Amino acid sequence: MELKRVVVTGLGAITPLGNDVPETWKNLVAGVSGAGTITRFDASQFKCTFACEVKDFDSNARFGKDSRKMDLFCQYAMVAADEAIADAKLDAESIDKSQVGVIWGAGIGGLQTFHEGSAEFALGDGTPRFSPFFIPKMIADIAPGMISIKYGFGGPNYGTVSACASSTTALSTAFDLIRLGKAPIIVSGGSEAPITIPGLGGFTSMKALSTRNDDPKTASRPFDKNRDGFVMGEGGACLVLEEYEHAKARGAKIYCEMVGAGYSADAYHMTAPHPEGDGAARVMAAALKDANLNPEDIDYINVHGTSTPQGDKGECKAIAKVFGESAYKLNISSTKSMTGHLLGATGALEALVCVKTITDGVIPPTINHFEDDPDIDNKLNFTFNEAQKREVRAALSNTFGFGGHNATVIFKAL
Repeated sequence: MELKRVVVTGLGAITPLGNDVPETWKNLVAGVSGAGTITRFDASQFKCTFACEVKDFDSNARFGKDSRKMDLFCQYAMVAADEAIADAKLDAESIDKSQVGVIWGAGIGGLQTFHEGSAEFALGDGTPRFSPFFIPKMIADIAPGMISIKYGFGGPNYGTVSACASSTTALSTAFDLIRLGKAPIIVSGGSEAPITIPGLGGFTSMKALSTRNDDPKTASRPFDKNRDGFVMGEGGACLVLEEYEHAKARGAKIYCEMVGAGYSADAYHMTAPHPEGDGAARVMAAALKDANLNPEDIDYINVHGTSTPQGDKGECKAIAKVFGESAYKLNISSTKSMTGHLLGATGALEALVCVKTITDGVIPPTINHFEDDPDIDNKLNFTFNEAQKREVRAALSNTFGFGGHNATVIFKAL
C-alpha cells in the first residue's frame, strides 16, 4: 500500500529554559543553561544537589482545584499539548475530533505521587489510607487520557514507555498510524517530572548524575574530556502530527515533514550503552532507510549526548559508522547541555528542536565545552558553545534508554 505523508502542524513545550516554545527556543539559541540548585526540596544530603527545573510555573494558577488530580508530569503534558493544539488550530470546524489521536511518552510517570502516597502510609499508624487519585495520578498513560478528555479527541489513545526513548517512541508510533491511514491527526509528545527525592536518590546511587555542585550551570558537558554524568531535567514537549493532504485541505500551517523513524535494541546491559554504539548505529541506519534518505542528506543531528563518559563515546562511534565522510559535513549538538536530561520527555523536546532548525536555519549549540576528549573524534562539528546559522534540509534526533531501547526520528523541509 502507498503510505501517506505526515507533517508537523503544531508545537508546544514547557522546559527548564521556558514555559513555551518561543522562550525555550530563544534560550537554546543563546546557549543558556537551565541548571541550578534544586528548590523543590532540600537536596543537601545528596551527592548531587542540582537539576534543571521548570521555573515560574504555578500549577494552582494554571489548573485551579484540578491540580490536585494530576501529578506534575501530567500537568506538564497538558501545558505542552495546550500550546501545540492552539498552534495547530485544532478547534477549527473542519476537524473531526472523534478521529484525532493522542499518543504520549513518559519513562516513569507520577513518581512524586507514588512517593508521597507511599511515605504517608509508611509514616502513619499502619492504617491503609490512600487517595482515590493515587493510581490515576501515578500511571504513565494518564497524560494522553487527560488530554483527550479535555479536547474530546476520540482517536487512538495510549502511552509509550521505553525509558529515555519514550517520547520518541510515541512520535514514531503516531507517525506510523497516520501514514497507515488509521488517524488524520495525532497529538504526540512526552513529559516527565523526575526531580523528586526518590528520583534524585535513585540516579545518584547509580552514579549517573554529575556531582559538580559548585558550578551547576557548567555541569552538563557533552563530549568534554571532564564530563562526569548527566543533569536531570523536567518538563514536556508536544508535536501535532497530521496527514499532509488533510493539513492542506484545512489550510494548516505546516512546519516540515516527518519522513522516517527507526527502532533498535542494544541487547547488551540494563543501563550501560553498547561501547561500540552498535544499537545506536542500527537505529540511525533504520531511520534513514525508512525515510529513503542517504547519509549525505542529513544536515543536523540532535544527539542523545547525555554527558556520560561511555554514552557520548559510543554515539560518536555510531555516527562515524553510519555517516562515514558525511559525518564531517553535518552539524551535531546536544541540547541537554542546556536543558538537562528530561528522561522520557527528552525525545519530544529534541524532535521539536529539529523542527525549529529546519524552519529557522539555526543550529543551537552544545555548551560547556572546555577540553577535547582524545577518545572522541573531534573533527566532528559539535557546534560547541555558540549557535551556527545553516540551512537544514533534514534533521535527525537520537534517543537511547535504559534497557537498551533506541529510537530515532527524521524530519525534512517540504
